Amino acid sequence: MSDDPPVDPLVQVFETQAAICASFGSPFYAGLTRLIAGDIEPIRALFAPWAGASFEALMGPAVSLRFLGALHDLALSGEDAALTTAFPPATDAEAAWTATKAAVRRDPARFAAFMDHEPQTNEVRRSACLLPGFLTIAAETGLPLACLELGASAGLNQLWSRFHYDYGAAGAWGDAAAPLTLSADWSGPAPPWDAPLRVVRTAACDRSPIDIADPLQRRRLKAYLWPDQTERLLRFDAAAGMALAAGVTVETADAAAWTTAKAAPAKGVVTVVYHSIFWQYLSAETQGQLRAAIEAHGASATAEASLAWLRMEPAPGQITPIELRLTLWPGGEERRLAIVQAHGASVAWEAGR
Repeated sequence: MSDDPPVDPLVQVFETQAAICASFGSPFYAGLTRLIAGDIEPIRALFAPWAGASFEALMGPAVSLRFLGALHDLALSGEDAALTTAFPPATDAEAAWTATKAAVRRDPARFAAFMDHEPQTNEVRRSACLLPGFLTIAAETGLPLACLELGASAGLNQLWSRFHYDYGAAGAWGDAAAPLTLSADWSGPAPPWDAPLRVVRTAACDRSPIDIADPLQRRRLKAYLWPDQTERLLRFDAAAGMALAAGVTVETADAAAWTTAKAAPAKGVVTVVYHSIFWQYLSAETQGQLRAAIEAHGASATAEASLAWLRMEPAPGQITPIELRLTLWPGGEERRLAIVQAHGASVAWEAGR
Protein backbone atom coordinates (compact mmCIF):
# COMPACT_ATOMS: atom_id res chain seq x y z
CA MET A 1 0.00 0.00 0.00
CA SER A 2 1.34 3.42 -0.93
CA ASP A 3 1.97 6.00 1.80
CA ASP A 4 1.62 8.84 -0.69
CA PRO A 5 -1.16 11.32 0.18
CA PRO A 6 -4.20 11.25 -2.11
CA VAL A 7 -4.08 13.58 -5.08
CA ASP A 8 -6.25 16.68 -4.64
CA PRO A 9 -8.64 16.64 -7.65
CA LEU A 10 -8.74 20.45 -7.82
CA VAL A 11 -4.96 20.64 -7.89
CA GLN A 12 -4.95 17.94 -10.56
CA VAL A 13 -7.38 20.00 -12.65
CA PHE A 14 -5.10 23.04 -12.61
CA GLU A 15 -2.05 20.90 -13.34
CA THR A 16 -3.90 19.49 -16.34
CA GLN A 17 -5.00 22.98 -17.38
CA ALA A 18 -1.38 24.13 -17.23
CA ALA A 19 -0.35 21.33 -19.58
CA ILE A 20 -3.21 22.14 -21.95
CA CYS A 21 -2.35 25.84 -21.99
CA ALA A 22 1.29 25.04 -22.70
CA SER A 23 0.43 22.68 -25.53
CA PHE A 24 -2.07 25.17 -27.00
CA GLY A 25 0.46 28.01 -27.07
CA SER A 26 -0.44 30.08 -24.01
CA PRO A 27 2.74 30.30 -21.91
CA PHE A 28 1.27 33.01 -19.68
CA TYR A 29 -1.72 30.89 -18.64
CA ALA A 30 0.49 27.80 -18.42
CA GLY A 31 2.72 29.55 -15.91
CA LEU A 32 -0.18 31.05 -13.97
CA THR A 33 -2.09 27.77 -13.68
CA ARG A 34 1.05 25.96 -12.51
CA LEU A 35 1.36 28.51 -9.72
CA ILE A 36 -2.32 28.06 -8.85
CA ALA A 37 -1.88 24.28 -8.69
CA GLY A 38 1.00 24.74 -6.26
CA ASP A 39 -0.90 27.16 -3.99
CA ILE A 40 -4.58 26.30 -4.28
CA GLU A 41 -5.84 27.34 -0.84
CA PRO A 42 -6.27 31.10 -1.55
CA ILE A 43 -8.94 30.30 -4.14
CA ARG A 44 -10.34 26.95 -2.96
CA ALA A 45 -13.49 28.48 -1.47
CA LEU A 46 -14.58 29.62 -4.96
CA PHE A 47 -15.02 25.97 -5.92
CA ALA A 48 -17.42 25.17 -3.07
CA PRO A 49 -20.21 24.24 -5.55
CA TRP A 50 -18.00 21.34 -6.64
CA ALA A 51 -16.67 20.36 -3.21
CA GLY A 52 -15.84 16.67 -3.05
CA ALA A 53 -16.06 16.22 -6.83
CA SER A 54 -13.71 13.87 -8.63
CA PHE A 55 -11.17 15.01 -11.19
CA GLU A 56 -13.52 13.96 -13.99
CA ALA A 57 -16.47 15.76 -12.40
CA LEU A 58 -14.38 18.94 -12.24
CA MET A 59 -13.03 18.70 -15.78
CA GLY A 60 -16.47 18.20 -17.33
CA PRO A 61 -17.86 21.59 -16.25
CA ALA A 62 -14.44 23.17 -16.90
CA VAL A 63 -14.05 24.74 -13.47
CA SER A 64 -10.52 25.94 -14.21
CA LEU A 65 -11.71 27.81 -17.30
CA ARG A 66 -14.54 29.36 -15.30
CA PHE A 67 -11.99 30.77 -12.87
CA LEU A 68 -9.63 31.97 -15.59
CA GLY A 69 -12.54 33.62 -17.39
CA ALA A 70 -13.57 35.47 -14.21
CA LEU A 71 -9.98 36.58 -13.75
CA HIS A 72 -9.55 37.80 -17.34
CA ASP A 73 -12.89 39.61 -17.20
CA LEU A 74 -11.70 41.57 -14.17
CA ALA A 75 -8.41 42.34 -15.91
CA LEU A 76 -10.24 43.55 -19.03
CA SER A 77 -12.54 45.75 -16.95
CA GLY A 78 -9.67 47.90 -15.68
CA GLU A 79 -11.31 47.96 -12.25
CA ASP A 80 -8.30 46.29 -10.62
CA ALA A 81 -5.25 48.19 -11.80
CA ALA A 82 -2.74 45.73 -10.33
CA LEU A 83 -4.36 42.78 -12.07
CA THR A 84 -4.75 44.60 -15.39
CA THR A 85 -1.09 45.62 -15.28
CA ALA A 86 -0.02 42.04 -14.52
CA PHE A 87 -1.93 40.57 -17.47
CA PRO A 88 -0.60 40.52 -21.07
CA PRO A 89 1.13 42.20 -22.70
CA ALA A 90 2.98 41.64 -19.39
CA THR A 91 4.27 38.07 -19.08
CA ASP A 92 5.19 37.74 -15.39
CA ALA A 93 3.01 34.90 -14.07
CA GLU A 94 4.32 35.42 -10.53
CA ALA A 95 3.10 39.03 -10.51
CA ALA A 96 -0.23 37.92 -11.97
CA TRP A 97 -0.69 35.29 -9.25
CA THR A 98 0.08 37.82 -6.52
CA ALA A 99 -2.49 40.22 -8.00
CA THR A 100 -4.98 37.36 -8.41
CA LYS A 101 -4.85 36.36 -4.75
CA ALA A 102 -5.39 39.95 -3.70
CA ALA A 103 -8.35 40.30 -6.08
CA VAL A 104 -9.99 37.14 -4.76
CA ARG A 105 -9.56 38.30 -1.16
CA ARG A 106 -11.18 41.66 -1.97
CA ASP A 107 -14.23 40.43 -3.83
CA PRO A 108 -14.79 36.65 -3.88
CA ALA A 109 -18.48 37.18 -4.70
CA ARG A 110 -17.59 38.67 -8.09
CA PHE A 111 -15.63 35.56 -9.01
CA ALA A 112 -18.31 33.19 -7.69
CA ALA A 113 -21.01 34.96 -9.71
CA PHE A 114 -19.00 34.77 -12.93
CA MET A 115 -18.16 31.09 -12.33
CA ASP A 116 -21.79 30.11 -11.79
CA HIS A 117 -22.29 29.75 -15.57
CA GLU A 118 -20.43 27.32 -17.78
CA PRO A 119 -17.82 28.77 -20.18
CA GLN A 120 -19.12 30.31 -23.39
CA THR A 121 -16.00 30.66 -25.45
CA ASN A 122 -17.67 31.01 -28.86
CA GLU A 123 -14.27 30.28 -30.44
CA VAL A 124 -14.87 31.38 -34.02
CA ARG A 125 -11.95 29.38 -35.44
CA ARG A 126 -13.93 26.21 -34.75
CA SER A 127 -15.81 27.08 -37.93
CA ALA A 128 -12.66 26.00 -39.77
CA CYS A 129 -13.29 22.50 -38.42
CA LEU A 130 -17.04 22.57 -39.07
CA LEU A 131 -16.80 23.85 -42.67
CA PRO A 132 -15.62 20.58 -44.26
CA GLY A 133 -18.52 18.87 -42.49
CA PHE A 134 -21.00 21.29 -44.02
CA LEU A 135 -19.38 20.73 -47.42
CA THR A 136 -19.71 16.96 -46.98
CA ILE A 137 -23.41 17.33 -46.14
CA ALA A 138 -24.01 19.51 -49.20
CA ALA A 139 -22.11 17.12 -51.48
CA GLU A 140 -23.91 14.01 -50.25
CA THR A 141 -27.46 15.38 -50.14
CA GLY A 142 -27.39 17.85 -53.02
CA LEU A 143 -29.70 20.05 -50.95
CA PRO A 144 -29.38 23.60 -49.60
CA LEU A 145 -28.72 23.84 -45.87
CA ALA A 146 -31.01 25.05 -43.07
CA CYS A 147 -28.64 25.38 -40.12
CA LEU A 148 -29.58 25.16 -36.44
CA GLU A 149 -26.80 25.76 -33.89
CA LEU A 150 -27.09 24.53 -30.31
CA GLY A 151 -25.23 26.15 -27.43
CA ALA A 152 -24.48 29.06 -29.73
CA SER A 153 -23.42 31.57 -27.05
CA ALA A 154 -23.37 34.89 -28.98
CA GLY A 155 -23.96 33.16 -32.32
CA LEU A 156 -20.65 34.09 -33.97
CA ASN A 157 -20.35 30.70 -35.66
CA GLN A 158 -23.71 31.18 -37.36
CA LEU A 159 -21.67 33.29 -39.78
CA TRP A 160 -19.49 30.36 -40.87
CA SER A 161 -20.58 30.61 -44.53
CA ARG A 162 -19.46 34.27 -44.67
CA PHE A 163 -15.87 33.70 -43.54
CA HIS A 164 -12.90 33.04 -45.77
CA TYR A 165 -10.90 29.87 -45.04
CA ASP A 166 -7.25 29.14 -45.73
CA TYR A 167 -5.92 25.60 -45.26
CA GLY A 168 -2.58 26.24 -46.92
CA ALA A 169 -1.66 23.84 -49.70
CA ALA A 170 -4.79 21.76 -48.97
CA GLY A 171 -7.14 24.42 -50.33
CA ALA A 172 -9.21 27.49 -49.56
CA TRP A 173 -12.90 28.32 -49.48
CA GLY A 174 -15.09 31.41 -49.40
CA ASP A 175 -14.74 35.04 -50.37
CA ALA A 176 -11.14 36.19 -50.06
CA ALA A 177 -12.45 39.73 -49.44
CA ALA A 178 -14.39 38.65 -46.32
CA PRO A 179 -13.63 40.68 -43.17
CA LEU A 180 -12.29 37.55 -41.46
CA THR A 181 -10.03 34.76 -42.75
CA LEU A 182 -9.75 31.60 -40.66
CA SER A 183 -6.69 29.44 -41.17
CA ALA A 184 -6.02 25.90 -39.99
CA ASP A 185 -3.40 23.24 -40.60
CA TRP A 186 -4.78 20.44 -42.76
CA SER A 187 -3.75 16.81 -43.09
CA GLY A 188 -5.41 13.93 -44.91
CA PRO A 189 -7.41 13.78 -48.13
CA ALA A 190 -9.31 16.74 -49.51
CA PRO A 191 -12.96 17.35 -48.62
CA PRO A 192 -15.43 18.27 -51.40
CA TRP A 193 -14.28 21.88 -51.74
CA ASP A 194 -16.47 22.42 -54.82
CA ALA A 195 -19.71 21.11 -53.30
CA PRO A 196 -22.70 23.29 -54.26
CA LEU A 197 -23.16 24.75 -50.79
CA ARG A 198 -26.01 27.19 -50.18
CA VAL A 199 -27.38 28.25 -46.78
CA VAL A 200 -31.06 29.18 -46.94
CA ARG A 201 -31.63 29.94 -43.27
CA THR A 202 -29.93 29.93 -39.89
CA ALA A 203 -31.13 29.90 -36.30
CA ALA A 204 -29.52 29.26 -32.94
CA CYS A 205 -30.30 28.73 -29.28
CA ASP A 206 -28.50 28.90 -25.97
CA ARG A 207 -29.58 28.47 -22.37
CA SER A 208 -28.13 31.91 -21.64
CA PRO A 209 -27.29 33.79 -24.85
CA ILE A 210 -24.71 36.54 -24.84
CA ASP A 211 -25.80 39.81 -26.43
CA ILE A 212 -22.65 41.18 -28.04
CA ALA A 213 -24.35 44.55 -28.48
CA ASP A 214 -24.02 44.86 -24.70
CA PRO A 215 -20.41 45.87 -23.89
CA LEU A 216 -20.39 44.00 -20.57
CA GLN A 217 -21.67 40.78 -22.11
CA ARG A 218 -19.24 41.13 -25.01
CA ARG A 219 -16.40 41.53 -22.50
CA ARG A 220 -17.53 38.40 -20.64
CA LEU A 221 -17.36 36.45 -23.87
CA LYS A 222 -13.93 37.81 -24.72
CA ALA A 223 -12.72 36.96 -21.22
CA TYR A 224 -12.84 33.24 -22.01
CA LEU A 225 -10.11 33.75 -24.61
CA TRP A 226 -6.55 33.39 -23.39
CA PRO A 227 -4.97 36.82 -22.93
CA ASP A 228 -1.58 36.12 -24.52
CA GLN A 229 -3.14 34.69 -27.71
CA THR A 230 -3.44 37.92 -29.66
CA GLU A 231 -4.69 36.27 -32.87
CA ARG A 232 -7.68 34.77 -31.05
CA LEU A 233 -8.57 38.15 -29.61
CA LEU A 234 -8.33 39.81 -33.02
CA ARG A 235 -10.48 37.09 -34.61
CA PHE A 236 -13.07 37.61 -31.92
CA ASP A 237 -13.20 41.36 -32.53
CA ALA A 238 -13.60 40.84 -36.30
CA ALA A 239 -16.32 38.18 -35.91
CA ALA A 240 -18.17 40.26 -33.31
CA GLY A 241 -18.18 43.19 -35.72
CA MET A 242 -19.59 40.98 -38.48
CA ALA A 243 -22.27 39.59 -36.14
CA LEU A 244 -23.34 43.06 -35.05
CA ALA A 245 -23.57 44.21 -38.67
CA ALA A 246 -25.56 41.11 -39.65
CA GLY A 247 -27.95 41.36 -36.72
CA VAL A 248 -27.21 37.84 -35.51
CA THR A 249 -29.64 36.64 -32.83
CA VAL A 250 -29.69 33.65 -30.49
CA GLU A 251 -32.91 32.39 -28.91
CA THR A 252 -33.07 31.65 -25.19
CA ALA A 253 -34.09 28.01 -24.99
CA ASP A 254 -33.34 24.56 -23.70
CA ALA A 255 -31.48 22.71 -26.44
CA ALA A 256 -33.60 19.55 -26.31
CA ALA A 257 -36.94 21.38 -26.34
CA TRP A 258 -35.77 23.78 -29.06
CA THR A 259 -34.53 20.93 -31.24
CA THR A 260 -37.82 19.10 -30.82
CA ALA A 261 -39.68 22.22 -31.95
CA LYS A 262 -37.35 23.41 -34.71
CA ALA A 263 -35.47 20.52 -36.33
CA ALA A 264 -38.19 18.56 -38.13
CA PRO A 265 -37.03 17.72 -41.68
CA ALA A 266 -38.42 20.08 -44.31
CA LYS A 267 -38.88 19.37 -48.00
CA GLY A 268 -36.25 20.83 -50.28
CA VAL A 269 -33.51 21.31 -47.65
CA VAL A 270 -31.19 19.37 -45.40
CA THR A 271 -31.77 20.49 -41.82
CA VAL A 272 -28.39 20.61 -40.08
CA VAL A 273 -28.24 20.48 -36.29
CA TYR A 274 -24.70 21.40 -35.24
CA HIS A 275 -22.68 22.27 -32.15
CA SER A 276 -19.08 22.56 -30.94
CA ILE A 277 -17.64 21.91 -27.45
CA PHE A 278 -21.13 21.97 -26.00
CA TRP A 279 -22.13 18.40 -25.15
CA GLN A 280 -20.03 18.12 -21.97
CA TYR A 281 -21.94 20.96 -20.31
CA LEU A 282 -25.27 19.13 -20.57
CA SER A 283 -26.65 16.86 -17.86
CA ALA A 284 -26.95 13.19 -18.75
CA GLU A 285 -30.73 13.66 -18.78
CA THR A 286 -30.56 16.53 -21.26
CA GLN A 287 -28.07 14.65 -23.43
CA GLY A 288 -30.53 11.76 -23.61
CA GLN A 289 -33.46 14.03 -24.42
CA LEU A 290 -31.51 15.84 -27.12
CA ARG A 291 -30.29 12.65 -28.75
CA ALA A 292 -33.82 11.26 -28.68
CA ALA A 293 -35.21 14.43 -30.28
CA ILE A 294 -32.66 14.36 -33.11
CA GLU A 295 -33.12 10.65 -33.76
CA ALA A 296 -36.92 11.04 -33.76
CA HIS A 297 -36.66 13.71 -36.43
CA GLY A 298 -34.16 11.56 -38.32
CA ALA A 299 -36.68 8.74 -38.49
CA SER A 300 -38.98 10.94 -40.59
CA ALA A 301 -36.26 12.19 -42.96
CA THR A 302 -36.31 11.46 -46.68
CA ALA A 303 -33.93 12.09 -49.54
CA GLU A 304 -35.86 15.28 -50.32
CA ALA A 305 -36.07 16.34 -46.64
CA SER A 306 -32.85 15.22 -45.06
CA LEU A 307 -31.45 15.70 -41.55
CA ALA A 308 -27.81 15.99 -40.50
CA TRP A 309 -26.25 16.07 -37.04
CA LEU A 310 -22.78 17.60 -37.17
CA ARG A 311 -20.80 17.96 -33.97
CA MET A 312 -17.30 18.90 -32.87
CA GLU A 313 -16.94 17.33 -29.45
CA PRO A 314 -14.56 15.22 -27.34
CA ALA A 315 -14.69 11.51 -28.00
CA PRO A 316 -17.47 9.98 -25.85
CA GLY A 317 -16.43 9.71 -22.21
CA GLN A 318 -13.05 11.35 -22.83
CA ILE A 319 -11.37 14.75 -22.71
CA THR A 320 -9.46 14.15 -25.95
CA PRO A 321 -9.39 13.68 -28.87
CA ILE A 322 -11.81 16.24 -30.26
CA GLU A 323 -13.76 14.62 -33.08
CA LEU A 324 -15.85 15.95 -35.94
CA ARG A 325 -18.70 13.46 -36.31
CA LEU A 326 -21.63 13.36 -38.73
CA THR A 327 -24.88 11.43 -38.69
CA LEU A 328 -27.01 11.74 -41.81
CA TRP A 329 -30.61 10.70 -42.36
CA PRO A 330 -32.28 8.91 -44.03
CA GLY A 331 -30.18 5.98 -42.98
CA GLY A 332 -28.75 7.34 -39.75
CA GLU A 333 -25.18 6.33 -40.50
CA GLU A 334 -22.74 7.86 -38.00
CA ARG A 335 -19.08 8.42 -38.87
CA ARG A 336 -16.06 10.29 -37.75
CA LEU A 337 -14.95 12.81 -40.34
CA ALA A 338 -11.87 14.22 -38.62
CA ILE A 339 -9.78 14.70 -35.52
CA VAL A 340 -9.51 18.42 -34.81
CA GLN A 341 -7.79 20.76 -32.40
CA ALA A 342 -10.10 22.19 -29.73
CA HIS A 343 -9.58 25.81 -30.77
CA GLY A 344 -9.74 25.03 -34.50
CA ALA A 345 -6.02 25.22 -35.28
CA SER A 346 -5.83 21.89 -37.13
CA VAL A 347 -7.94 19.36 -39.00
CA ALA A 348 -6.85 15.77 -39.56
CA TRP A 349 -9.41 14.74 -42.18
CA GLU A 350 -10.41 11.09 -42.37
CA ALA A 351 -13.48 11.05 -44.60
CA GLY A 352 -12.81 9.44 -47.94
CA ARG A 353 -10.08 7.14 -46.66
